[in-house]
Amino acid sequence: MTMQAIVGATLIDGSGGEPLADSTVLVGDDGRIVAAGPRTAVNMPDGTQQIDATGMTVMPGLIDCHDHLASFTYDLLSRWGMTEPRSTRTLRIAKVIEDTLQSGYTTIRDCGWLEAGFRIAVEEGLVEGPRLLVAAGPLGPTHSVQDRPTFSGHRRYSMPDPNIPYGVADGADEIRAVVRENARVGADLIKVFQTGFGRATHLGTDACYDLDELKTLVYESHAQGRRVACHAVGGPGLRTAVEAGVDSIEHGCYLDLDHDLLRMMADNDITLVPTLTVFAHHSAEGNPVAQVEAREFREHHIETVQQAMRYGVRVVAGTDAGGWFHGNNSVELDMLVDAGMTPMQAIIAGTREAAACCGLESDLGMLGAGKLADLIVVDGNPLSDVTVLQERERIRLVMKEGKVYRNLIA
Repeated sequence: MTMQAIVGATLIDGSGGEPLADSTVLVGDDGRIVAAGPRTAVNMPDGTQQIDATGMTVMPGLIDCHDHLASFTYDLLSRWGMTEPRSTRTLRIAKVIEDTLQSGYTTIRDCGWLEAGFRIAVEEGLVEGPRLLVAAGPLGPTHSVQDRPTFSGHRRYSMPDPNIPYGVADGADEIRAVVRENARVGADLIKVFQTGFGRATHLGTDACYDLDELKTLVYESHAQGRRVACHAVGGPGLRTAVEAGVDSIEHGCYLDLDHDLLRMMADNDITLVPTLTVFAHHSAEGNPVAQVEAREFREHHIETVQQAMRYGVRVVAGTDAGGWFHGNNSVELDMLVDAGMTPMQAIIAGTREAAACCGLESDLGMLGAGKLADLIVVDGNPLSDVTVLQERERIRLVMKEGKVYRNLIA
């Protein structure tokens, strides 16, 4: 790999500082950034391949902290893997992975039901896709969102994917076993459902595990070197999640009702992944219970984002929208702006802060010397209009670890 330089673009480096016009980002042959700064201050060795991005914007590759690349609908038979041959589904997922990279997302934290084999396929170059962090089989007790019984309430007769651990676990011993199984099959993080949502029998304010059970899950996950992403909408289950010391709260729609929890999250470096996108779809297109719930907490959800920022909680971008659509993850950045962020804050939520949520802040999220060269070049200024990131034709170049996967720059 020869050295490369993106020259002439306005640089948004992910730090939150002022954008830099007429910049150069110099990428070494090891896939890391050598320098990023004013064009006149960056010395390029002879033979450097230059990419002229004058009039465009160069910024870090985007990160989605909550996606479901293996999900396509909320239909029960689809969730059971019974609507198409497994081979067809595998190829469909691979296509989604490729398309997601082309949209400017270089890292995806998948929060359930994507097996580690897809991460391996990307790493080996069998599929061109974002860097993947997978949760494999999420945990939850019997009668939780993770439990997907028949319409009569009985346990389904087979597993949809033998490579995904069956996540229903009751009591501390079963919880330990399933966490360890997820680690064994290659999960990068542990996902747990601590409240419900969208079911008449298990709403977003209904709790799942008690404090001791959830502490067991967190302890065992950390012992296995895995962070814990916790689905928690509101009610006592949300408080239990924060008190148990999970690493991120996924959704947290009613956090605005308990500022003590926001203080605890800030003090203990617990990240909020609000996933505004998925609830916009649930409120408009979800099942009747989901529509009512999502509409009821909409204003609380927006206030939660604003209050979290005031208390210093890390707020990051994550769509959770796999059941509705794929390939337009940056819609979440627009929704964060609608919820009160500036465009720069939304971009930071999808780059620097998102990298920290994933535990990858030493390598990703910013464009600076020593960082991995994950970057995109955009035809437009996302600080003026963040929706330009949703226009695929404006994503002119995508680079991951110094390798160009998309180049539409003439």
